[in-house]
Amino acid sequence: MYKIQINNFEGPIDLLLYFIRRDELDIYDIPISEITKEFVRTVEEWKKMHLHVAGDFIVMASTLMRIKAKLLLPRPEFDDEGEIIDPRTELIQQLVEYKRFKNAAELLGNLSSERELNFSRQLESKLEEDFQDFEENIIINASLYDLAKVFKNAIDNMPVVSQFELSREPVKLEEQKEFILKHFDGDGRLKFSTILSNLDTRMKIVVTFLAILDMVKEGICRLQQDEIFGELELQKTATA
Repeated sequence: MYKIQINNFEGPIDLLLYFIRRDELDIYDIPISEITKEFVRTVEEWKKMHLHVAGDFIVMASTLMRIKAKLLLPRPEFDDEGEIIDPRTELIQQLVEYKRFKNAAELLGNLSSERELNFSRQLESKLEEDFQDFEENIIINASLYDLAKVFKNAIDNMPVVSQFELSREPVKLEEQKEFILKHFDGDGRLKFSTILSNLDTRMKIVVTFLAILDMVKEGICRLQQDEIFGELELQKTATA
């Protein structure tokens, strides 16, 4: 049996994702019976060790058992269109959204750490393979590492992602692009302090980071600094 440390996980979704990766499970076809048994057993082990188990883990254990019970019902539930309702759907959406968040947060951390090892200023950067949508080189006045560091610091100052946050309406890339476009001033400039002051969750920070990368790639705007170590800002391009 694997020994799993409670402090290695930010929450119950993180623990579930660990089981899925470890056992190479299909995130879109979760074997609920198996993963519920593993999750509940882990929580019980933590309790036996007299560790404080956060309420989110208890709630998730109950949720998994409820989903398992629904799957065992002889008669499935149907939606208004006559399609069978899969009790796992909401959980799957949370896992996919969290995986997306975790990958982006790791990219931010890697870029920020890599920047700290460099002393020369880079004007050209290539994005990591995790985000194949951004494979082309992006030439900007401020480096991608500078951008990553700003967003990584913002994430570090936010509480960890909770199950409640993941259950809310998902933050969409296109919506964050519209949010950015609305905040440009009359000269087509937008300071990052303005952007960050309007982001109140880690999820919004990550998706906004991806939205900025997408907009730079599309040529809508560019990153710049008025001076070395100055505040980053976005500048609309003439073609935008």
